[in-house]
Amino acid sequence: MQAKIAKLKAEIEEKLKTRETGRELYELKMYFQSALKEIMSGMKDLAKEDRPAFGKIVNEFKQGMEAEFERYAEIVRKKEMEKKYAAEQVDVTMPGRKYKAGALHPITLVKNQLIDVFAGMGFKVFEGPEIETDYYNFTALNTPEDHPARDMQDTFYLAEKLLLRTQTSAGQIRVMEKQSPPIKILSPGRVFRSDDDATHSPMFHQMEGLVVDKGITLCDLQGMLAEFAKRMFTSSTKVRLRPSYFPFTEPSVEVDLSCSECGGKGCRLCKGTGWIEVLGAGMVNRRVLENCGVDPDVYTGFAFGMGVERIAMLKYGINNIKALFENDVRFLEQFGN
Repeated sequence: MQAKIAKLKAEIEEKLKTRETGRELYELKMYFQSALKEIMSGMKDLAKEDRPAFGKIVNEFKQGMEAEFERYAEIVRKKEMEKKYAAEQVDVTMPGRKYKAGALHPITLVKNQLIDVFAGMGFKVFEGPEIETDYYNFTALNTPEDHPARDMQDTFYLAEKLLLRTQTSAGQIRVMEKQSPPIKILSPGRVFRSDDDATHSPMFHQMEGLVVDKGITLCDLQGMLAEFAKRMFTSSTKVRLRPSYFPFTEPSVEVDLSCSECGGKGCRLCKGTGWIEVLGAGMVNRRVLENCGVDPDVYTGFAFGMGVERIAMLKYGINNIKALFENDVRFLEQFGN
């Protein structure tokens, strides 16, 4: 038995010298305890009078080896800390790591610019819910039951009368229901339509405005849009109104701006016309005012709506709307300044 103890002691002491990590030391200790347990199991084969003396030898051996493990544990801890410090060492003479400054997304930039422009003209911001009812999104805006915009292929329905709003005009109805004229609000937000190509996205951002007061005319709308065009693009930008049709305005107009690329002379961007369509607008339909409890014989108003992505694409020369949603850092870095 004593020979086995001596052999185990020599083996453990030799292996202790090669242990470099706490994990290796722990595994060696588990091996020692297992080997010692096997030796102690042989006590049953000794004579009764020899067992006390052998037990004393085993205990002294065990205590001595545990002390050795503690001593080597301290040595290993120091070695591990030295390695850690060496790995984490910082050369203070090296130049610092440069981090690129972040920038606002072009959609956010244009949205903030639009709000600044119209806030300077007295508009207040109202943000309605993205999930709307059929009434606020269509019915209250004088959209007929058989209008194509209500079709499943154009609108994302969540339930029979519940949908993802297709326009932020729904927020204008909510304001007119709760607030008496004069009203002057701007309604920005995300809208959703089943449409997807180089110039359309299933989800995009709109900025719609509404003015209701006594004596409001189409001339007021044109004057406001002229001011918007000058502030958003250049001081020489011109505005043109073309007759159109929208269920919620009468008369309705499409609004064109003179091409910022060629100054109205005609180029590839404006397809040789010198004009680029940017938004729809018109005088608020009498039925819409009546639906909201506003007397159309006393008050009139105008409304307009534009796509924020459309403005961003024109302002920054972006030819594919998908570039605004891909989050390509190379693209976004261009708007850092």
